[in-house]
Amino acid sequence: MAVPITPVKVGDVVRLKKAHACGANEWEVTKLGMDIGLDCVGCRRKVRLLRSEFDRRFRGFVRRADGGGSPG
Repeated sequence: MAVPITPVKVGDVVRLKKAHACGANEWEVTKLGMDIGLDCVGCRRKVRLLRSEFDRRFRGFVRRADGGGSPG
């Protein structure tokens, strides 16, 4: 089954499937492309995920870069 591509922008804060080791579950998008650059909101650790891995782990938006809140 194909996983849909999530439309994200640099500056979005997203929630992923599992929490980071520091306990935070929110990530700020810092890079887009074949891989996605993420900064942990809790400890500011930087990680990169392949786009397909990001789309599989994505659970929702916490805050959008355009200033909107989470939809719904």
